[in-house]
Amino acid sequence: MWQYPELDPIAVSIGPISIHWYAISYLVGIGLAWWVIKIRARRYDLPFNAEQISDLVFYATLGVLLGGRVGYILFYGIGGVIENPLSIFQVWKGGMSFHGGMLGVLLAMYFFARKLGRGYFEVTDFIAPVIPLGLGSGRIGNFINSELPGRVTDVPWAVVYPNDVVGRHPSSLYQAMLEGPVLFLLLWWFSSRRPARPTMAVSGMFCVGYGALRVLSECFREPDAHLSFVAFDFLTMGQLLSFPLVLFGVALLVLARREQT
Repeated sequence: MWQYPELDPIAVSIGPISIHWYAISYLVGIGLAWWVIKIRARRYDLPFNAEQISDLVFYATLGVLLGGRVGYILFYGIGGVIENPLSIFQVWKGGMSFHGGMLGVLLAMYFFARKLGRGYFEVTDFIAPVIPLGLGSGRIGNFINSELPGRVTDVPWAVVYPNDVVGRHPSSLYQAMLEGPVLFLLLWWFSSRRPARPTMAVSGMFCVGYGALRVLSECFREPDAHLSFVAFDFLTMGQLLSFPLVLFGVALLVLARREQT
């Protein structure tokens, strides 16, 4: 068991301006995804040039930020916003929902695909393998913010979080590993297999992979205090939102296979 390290959530302060590690984690994730998706386009001769990739990253980033914040408010924090409406803008304190961010990205990809004159799933298949780079980086930001404490445990690597006296699973680090490197390697392997996967298959594998790993990682995460368990006295909100994602992914994989045959 070890004490949570004293990490200042503010990385740099210049006068009244403060730059938070949480924001930096998002920038690092976006930068990594941008860099790797360009490598992916070159290595596998995919029909996206540098300018189109830059536009794609811009659209996706906008979808993540707007969708993630709105999703968090709808799924997790509507009560807090009612009490303090200005909290909707306090993104440096955390409060981003993956499921909301995903819906935001899906909507953004719709507009991007229309602008480019490409098929919708052609675009989502292209970007899906690099999304875990942003997810993993964002979870590191959660840990620096001492967010997402895990359930009480006595494992040797248990963490005693600030203002707590018991050891807990470092669930944000579990999620950083599962949603980051593990999911990235799975999707990179799956999307790189030759002959090329049929349209929708990579998007479907992302949904199945993320949904399953999120359900697993939530088993170690303490449910949000204001929500607790939301179904059957053991399902968290994250799990409840992830089960439909897995089913949607399976449906995409089945449809992709049918289209191939």
